[in-house]
Amino acid sequence: MKRLWTGRIMSGVAVLFLLFDSITKLMRVDAVMKAAANIGYPASTMVPIGLILLVCVVVYLIPRTAVLGAVLLTGYLGGAVATHVHVGDPLMSHVLFPIYFGVLIWGGLYLRDLRVHALIARRDPPR
Repeated sequence: MKRLWTGRIMSGVAVLFLLFDSITKLMRVDAVMKAAANIGYPASTMVPIGLILLVCVVVYLIPRTAVLGAVLLTGYLGGAVATHVHVGDPLMSHVLFPIYFGVLIWGGLYLRDLRVHALIARRDPPR
């Protein structure tokens, strides 16, 4: 029971942040638009990026499609890492930040979904 709730909390933290991020892109919040411009993204890309993120989060929230959602979010977050590396942002504060969320997404799913747990669980090597 503790494992399940820990997984839900981890997933919930990641989902809340990613939903917030998606909504700020969809609403074209000034700070988001300025940050996007600073890293070289045209303003016209923020709504499509926000929509893609929102869809990925919704897919992650549905128990039957949570693994697919985690895979899609991993791709999304990988793009964020690549962008921050490309523009020369600091490692600890910007480059690794999406990786922390990837750990929350997969760690939460691992703890709350026995299918993922069974897939990743340590197995003895074949003889």
